[in-house]
Amino acid sequence: MASPTVITPTAAAAVAAASKPFLLVKSKLTPNPTTTTTTAIAWPPTRRRDLIISLSTGFLLLSPVRHALAASDEEYAKETAEAIEKIRSTLTLDKNDPNIAAAVAELRDISNGWVAKYRKEKTLLSRSSFREMYSALNAVSGHYISFGPTAPIPAKRKQRILEEMDTAEKALSRGR
Repeated sequence: MASPTVITPTAAAAVAAASKPFLLVKSKLTPNPTTTTTTAIAWPPTRRRDLIISLSTGFLLLSPVRHALAASDEEYAKETAEAIEKIRSTLTLDKNDPNIAAAVAELRDISNGWVAKYRKEKTLLSRSSFREMYSALNAVSGHYISFGPTAPIPAKRKQRILEEMDTAEKALSRGR
């Protein structure tokens, strides 16, 4: 007994496509090619705007691509040491000190600047000094953001922050 031919959707589409010719449909959205006008760009440009655009485009295409300058090791070490010193001086202030709010605000500015500058440096991400310093800044900033500038840092958190900064200083002195 002969088996019947199985017609699948792909086979049916192939049979239908082979038996019917394709019709080209014109879109009503595109204008008739005979009525369109093309304007040639005149050179040299006659309008000031065209001249500025062409010169700036040429300048951008011919100028070399410059990557953001990576921070030098000396600059990183200097700014990290300054941030460590600022954290230590802020942690030693008494909660009743009238300058505590200004000191915390300055610490936040320093920590935000340090993190914004060095977080995007791929060469620093693997350094132990960066990791420890980032963790210490994160802990200090998070505490002051959550509890306010006059809230004292708990002893365990303060001890951990000081240990992280000591580790960061040692790694920094070793060039790590």
